Amino acid sequence: MTRKEFIAGMSALAAAPTFAKKPEDIRGVLLHMGMNMWGEWAAPDEPRIEGKRYTRDEIYFSEDIWKKTVDHAKKRNFNMVVMDLGEFIEYPSHPELAVKGSWPPDRMRNEVRRLRAMGLEPIPKLNFSASHDQWLKQYHRMVATEPYYRVCFDVIKDVCEIFETPRFMHIGMDEETLEWQKKFAHVTCRQHELWWHWLYKLVGAVESHGVRPWMFTGYAWSHPEYVEKCPKSVLQNPGYYNEDVQGYVIEKMEKRYQPRLKNFINLDKAGFDMVAMPTNWVSPKLKASGRTENSDCAGELVKFCRANVSPEHLKGFLMASWLECKNDWAFKLNCAGMDQLAAAMDA
Repeated sequence: MTRKEFIAGMSALAAAPTFAKKPEDIRGVLLHMGMNMWGEWAAPDEPRIEGKRYTRDEIYFSEDIWKKTVDHAKKRNFNMVVMDLGEFIEYPSHPELAVKGSWPPDRMRNEVRRLRAMGLEPIPKLNFSASHDQWLKQYHRMVATEPYYRVCFDVIKDVCEIFETPRFMHIGMDEETLEWQKKFAHVTCRQHELWWHWLYKLVGAVESHGVRPWMFTGYAWSHPEYVEKCPKSVLQNPGYYNEDVQGYVIEKMEKRYQPRLKNFINLDKAGFDMVAMPTNWVSPKLKASGRTENSDCAGELVKFCRANVSPEHLKGFLMASWLECKNDWAFKLNCAGMDQLAAAMDA
């Protein structure tokens, strides 16, 4: 090796992140109890058409599958379950939000206590994105009105009480764009200062109960002002799935996709705490590329984050398979996702 090559190598090494590996605090899984969060794609009174997506009028859930799934989380040394609630609870302040089979508050409270006794921290999730809040029923169409604000603040209070003041509450807030809603029967989308107005109200409502807000951060991909305007108290939940088959090296990605990975670095530099989110969900583009599974996402994202995010701000990882707790097929894939994240975090 020449002296010039040695100096060049040392310079490159000095420029690389020097973050030491450490055990992250959170080893979590996102599990769905409610399912009315993915669009209003039909008129409410139209005859049911096979293959078309509808909001459900009863819960889509198996308690047996749920218990087997959280047992697997415990087996793989997970310490947190983020429970996507939606219509799954009978909210004391707004019983009109319930569907057939929604759990009464005491039943949910007992399940929360059971999970804690297992060593799994139960974290509630209520998605308040206008693209994912069909669980709010008629209030979904009242966004940015006083009745809408009241019902949101009321159910936040209900959940904080039922979960006995959890450490975090996940508020969702992902994919609220016109592009995302282009197939919806009813489009509702806040933009510009109205989006921020609502976020500040939402964060304040959660914090008023002594709970820390936690949210998805896809908004930052196309809004560079995010790192300046978002409150630092909010725990960030950036995700990257390689769903568009771009890989994990920023310089090799198409320019329009680079913000998805740069987001982790930008949030870290701005001083935000974060929980990174991989998946084993297989996107249409992955399928078109010949992939039948997305088994490397967790491993690659854990490596990327440990190399590029400071241990001070990297609080852990959350596996999101985006599947219901209803049948053996979903159980298998939820468990596979947990297995992949466990292996990656233990490596």
